[in-house]
Amino acid sequence: MKRLIAFFVAVLLLACNEETKVDYTLFSGKIKNPVDQKVTILKGREKVKDITLDKDGSFTDTLKVDAGFYNFSHGRETSAMYLSPTDNINVTLDTEMFDETIAYTGSGSQHSNYLAAKYMANENANIDVAKLYSSEETEFLSAINDIKNSKLELLKSQKDLDIEFITKEEKNIKYDYLSFIQNYTAGHRYYSKNEAFEPSPEFLKPLADIDYSNQNDYINIDNYKNLVQSHFSQKIDKTESPTEIFDFINKEAFPELKVDLMSMLKRKIAPNNEDNKAYYDGIMALSSDEEFKENLTKDYNKIQKLSKGMPSPKFVNYENHKGGTTSLDDLKGQYVYIDVWATWCGPCIAEIPALKAIEKKYHGKNIAFVSLSIDVESAHENWIKMVNDKELGGIQLIADNNGKSQFIGAYAINSIPRFLLIDPDGAIVSADAPRPSDTKLIELFDALNI
Repeated sequence: MKRLIAFFVAVLLLACNEETKVDYTLFSGKIKNPVDQKVTILKGREKVKDITLDKDGSFTDTLKVDAGFYNFSHGRETSAMYLSPTDNINVTLDTEMFDETIAYTGSGSQHSNYLAAKYMANENANIDVAKLYSSEETEFLSAINDIKNSKLELLKSQKDLDIEFITKEEKNIKYDYLSFIQNYTAGHRYYSKNEAFEPSPEFLKPLADIDYSNQNDYINIDNYKNLVQSHFSQKIDKTESPTEIFDFINKEAFPELKVDLMSMLKRKIAPNNEDNKAYYDGIMALSSDEEFKENLTKDYNKIQKLSKGMPSPKFVNYENHKGGTTSLDDLKGQYVYIDVWATWCGPCIAEIPALKAIEKKYHGKNIAFVSLSIDVESAHENWIKMVNDKELGGIQLIADNNGKSQFIGAYAINSIPRFLLIDPDGAIVSADAPRPSDTKLIELFDALNI
């Protein structure tokens, strides 16, 4: 009996001396000049955790995560991170120079510091996208090889990176290179203004051997995820029978891909898409989320009412930058070209020079140019300032209801910029008109004898 008691005592002492296994990440930090009361940790689009800041901008919390790539978000800014169980990471930054000041310390921090350095290297490279995609195949391949090699050199220059991380990042760089090739056809057509362009079979060969069914890489490698999503999106766009591609996806795709494609492809259901029914039926078949399906059906039914010749939804008494208010009915008797935009929208701002040129070209013609901001109330002063600073012309309005106006909802606008064209009688000409930078807009105006 004494021997048995001694045995259990020995086991108990051994258990007490063993360290408790840590299976969480300790994450802390301090933000100078915070613009929000929290920081958010994301895995792709999925929120992992919100962490509340103390009064001095500091925070600390534990995260139950698998090893992989994550995003650290505060306000409108985001930084890529790599987290593993047992990491103890502290982050500091100043929001006035977010990317330039972000720094990680502690065990496991070397991976996130590398990702921050990679981001800054990409920023400093200042790639001229228009020049890159306008170039011919040989020049383009040479340029993207240089980009790939510079990223590999940066990776090799880092110290103390885990083998697992290096393997994932090498894949990330490879898939990034392949994405350039995948996007070249559409990019070259757009920037060279040659819609008939087709790349040589030799150019596209690197895409031939890609396995688009690697669920593990899809979950863990962002550039592979982008590559796969673009692959299926392009297949549906190019085919004469979208239903067949949707059927294949429904039968063969893994769950994560189905969910992402549903969210991505629902934006394709648009006023000018002749295959709306096939997209709607295909996405509905992919989804088991009743709330998602209900919202999709609402948007689909809205878009059915936005065909050419249908009465346009109306806005009433929107604030005019010059003073007073303006309603759509005030503009009857002339064509109305509406630019739906916001001060925070980069692509919207990029269209401003082309919009100014169009306004100048059609000044005095039977058309009104309306820029309709959907900025929220807290950004009202930003709107006023940008209109003044950029000397925006036309009729400058801001939507009501904190950016969620009935007019925006009626046009099923879920991304901007978006352009609308309404005829002198208030009927829809196009609920998704060409951008000012697109030569098709002039062709449309000419066809209407504006």
